[in-house]
Amino acid sequence: MTAVPAVPLPAGLIPAVLGTGSWVPERVVSNTEAVAHTGGPGDWITRKTAIVERRWADPCTTTAEAAAHAARKALEQAGIGPEQLGLIVLATSTPDSSQPPTACAVQAALGADGAAALDVNGVCTGFLFALATARGMLATGNAGSYALVIGADLYSRILDRTDHRTVVLFGDGAGAALLGPTGDQRRGEIVATRLRSHGQWRHLITREHGDWFRMDGGGVRDFVTAEVPLAVKDFLAEQGVDGSQVRHLVAHQANGTILDALVPELGLADDVAVHRTIDRYGNTASASVPLTLDQALRAGAVASGELVLLLAFGGGMAVGAALLRG
Repeated sequence: MTAVPAVPLPAGLIPAVLGTGSWVPERVVSNTEAVAHTGGPGDWITRKTAIVERRWADPCTTTAEAAAHAARKALEQAGIGPEQLGLIVLATSTPDSSQPPTACAVQAALGADGAAALDVNGVCTGFLFALATARGMLATGNAGSYALVIGADLYSRILDRTDHRTVVLFGDGAGAALLGPTGDQRRGEIVATRLRSHGQWRHLITREHGDWFRMDGGGVRDFVTAEVPLAVKDFLAEQGVDGSQVRHLVAHQANGTILDALVPELGLADDVAVHRTIDRYGNTASASVPLTLDQALRAGAVASGELVLLLAFGGGMAVGAALLRG
């Protein structure tokens, strides 16, 4: 089935990213520790995944707390108070409970009493789903002037520590973006978003009720190879953007070797800046794109006006993309 084209929003109604924030736990988990229960050595992990270490949260930390930590930093950077928020969208596949939404706990923690709060589960693509949702609601006037978009996951809670295929990949973390009106300079403008789901491959990444997280790594790699480059090229063509115009890539940090193989297939310039956090944080699921974006922006790596491609893929199976103006 042909996907529905991404539709740009009317001029003057395009929200922008006004601030970002991120959080990771203090506890650093080495490759050796990650494989302690699998019965195998840890020296292969960096070679196969580019992961050197990851962070795992302590047992008392909740997903809501992780999300709130990142959210406060985004609000502070933007100079916006929580009372000004009209919407909070939390992307997570490790909610604190099936109901109420974990976003409501974030709202309470921030003191954002006037905001609507909801969860989105797009697994590792979740932040892009949340971003598109908030962007659309802001543009139509249904979310006030400011929205908080957060990706937060604590995968250490749902990993089978004896499964070497998954336990080595995932870390915990949170990332957030504060969305609001585009200024005169159009910095941070969210130019367009694009989402695709491929439910026929939903079996590749699962977590049945009461079971551990499960993933068919080979199947995921095949999906990424077949679908992600096509989705990116279609998205850029719809926006009239040549791949050479994209100066920065902030992609889901699934696996370093997957990322290395994927980048040359996207049709971007050879010198595109590929931002990475996979080595020190591992795969932080829905947090990986906003966490990596926050670190790139805070490092001053993105110049004014430069185009940034946000790209994620994951369970469902799904692919999400967004164009952001630096």
